[in-house]
Amino acid sequence: MIALVTGASSGIGEATARLIAREPGARLVLVARREERLRALAGELGVPATVIAADLTQDDAPAWIAALVEEQQGRLDLLVNNAGAAWRGTFADGGWENVRRHMALNFEAQVRLTEALLPLLRRSAPSAIVNVASTAGRVARGGSGAYSASKFALAGWSDALHLEEAAHGVHVGLVLPGYVATEGFPQAELVANRFTRRIVSTPEKVAAAILDAGPGGRAERYVPRAYWLAAAARIALPRATRRVTSSGKLALVTKTGDDSDAT
Repeated sequence: MIALVTGASSGIGEATARLIAREPGARLVLVARREERLRALAGELGVPATVIAADLTQDDAPAWIAALVEEQQGRLDLLVNNAGAAWRGTFADGGWENVRRHMALNFEAQVRLTEALLPLLRRSAPSAIVNVASTAGRVARGGSGAYSASKFALAGWSDALHLEEAAHGVHVGLVLPGYVATEGFPQAELVANRFTRRIVSTPEKVAAAILDAGPGGRAERYVPRAYWLAAAARIALPRATRRVTSSGKLALVTKTGDDSDAT
């Protein structure tokens, strides 16, 4: 399996790279901004790994990443769109600029990279794309509207892409994590409380869900699995869901791969 993982320098992306490296014949393309961390990871994996230090929001990044993968690998079996970030703030405080920067990294960068790599994925079929969104991409809360908007967009686009690419042999999976304990979001308060620590997941569990949503796998996975109840409640019980989220009891911003990246 030849897999490209974005946001691979820490958290979910790193855990995913380590899990894929256990697959027979695995080769990896690791993408993130922190080159030193990527090179350290590549040296530990025990399989061939290409390091690409890139800012995915740059206009030319998708094209040259795709060209490099084409030249060095010649095919691509799995694209994991994991990189993302979160900056909390109300719309009144952050305005359009906060929405713009969330959309630029959490949605537009994923779409542009997928567009650049889709011809190669089609030629490599059966292949897969896994987009790492968030439970916040199904249920929003105050103070995280810009983040949720970007993840709602990613989830909706993934649903459509799943239908469009099936005929071309490209499976599209969607992973929606809830709380995940990582470098940037250690979830210390939740982990310290015996009543809430069970709702906190690990990067390794999200990585397993990513593979489960990979080639020939599931269309959608929540992590932890019970988080699908929050999405269902948002549809079936919108008033009650808003009451819970407004009370601050349901926080759905979690940490992922690269630098300040979060799902």
